[in-house]
Amino acid sequence: MALINEFMKIKNNTVVGLTYELKVSKLEDEIESAPFSVEIRDTEDPFYFLFGQSGLPEKFENLLAGQAEGEDFSFTLAVEEAYGEADEELLVNLPKSQFSSQQGFNEDMLAEGNFLPLMDEDGIPMQAKIIKDLGEEIMLDFNHPLVGFDLHFDGKIIEVREATEEELAHGHVHGEHGAHD
Repeated sequence: MALINEFMKIKNNTVVGLTYELKVSKLEDEIESAPFSVEIRDTEDPFYFLFGQSGLPEKFENLLAGQAEGEDFSFTLAVEEAYGEADEELLVNLPKSQFSSQQGFNEDMLAEGNFLPLMDEDGIPMQAKIIKDLGEEIMLDFNHPLVGFDLHFDGKIIEVREATEEELAHGHVHGEHGAHD
C-alpha cells in the first residue's frame, strides 16, 4: 500500500492530508495589508479533507490537483477565488432570549466578537459572529469568517490515499483525522 501512496496524485475521491500556514491580507483604501497568520496546521494537527467534496473554494482544490504526497505548495487565492465579499443580507438581528441557558448558552458567550456555535434547521453545525450588542437583541454575522480576505497558503501534502466507500457515501473523511460515524 505504501508504494501506491508514493505515486498517488490528488484527484477526485482521494483523501488529502495537509500541513500549512494560512495568512490573510485585505485591500483597504487601495492599499494591501501585509499578510498576517490566522491558522497553522502542523503534523500534530494536520488538515484532512475529501477532494472534490470538501466545500473548500474550488480554486484551492484546482491548485492542489495532480500533486502527490511529499510535495510542497504555495499559492494565494484572491477574495473572489476564496470566500468573496461580505453579504449584507447575512447580518441578522436576533432577540437575546433565543440564546438562553436552556439552549446551552450563557451570558459570557454573548459578548461582541465571539463566535456562537449554532445549527441550521437541518441540524448542520454553523457559526455566527456577534457584531453588536443592541440591548434586547444582538447583531450576528453569518458570513464565512474569511470573507473579504486574500488567502495565502504555504504548506506540504503529507498524505494522499483513495477514499473508502464509507467516506464517499458520507462525503467526509473517517478515522483518525476525520469523523467517526
